Amino acid sequence: MSVVKSVYSIIKSPLVTEKLTKDAGYRKYGFWVDRDSNKVEIKKAIERIYKVKVDKISSIMVKGKMKRLRSNQAGKTTSWKKAVVTLREGFEIKLT
Repeated sequence: MSVVKSVYSIIKSPLVTEKLTKDAGYRKYGFWVDRDSNKVEIKKAIERIYKVKVDKISSIMVKGKMKRLRSNQAGKTTSWKKAVVTLREGFEIKLT
């Protein structure tokens, strides 16, 4: 039994970092995506939300980091999934 996901539950938000802003000139954009989504679902969601054509997708699981909480209590940030999407020639996404 397959569960149909909403495109907005797959794509959480765009990532605006220094490195990804520099890569926007090469038609590469980063997104915070659902941990259980695959490349096909990510591609369909990006094409539907932004009305562009996707050429390539790289997805990466980003592990949580160890952090200190309060007074020397150990804690950990959550793990999350990042997708770097390369668009076809002639397409671009306006992230403002």
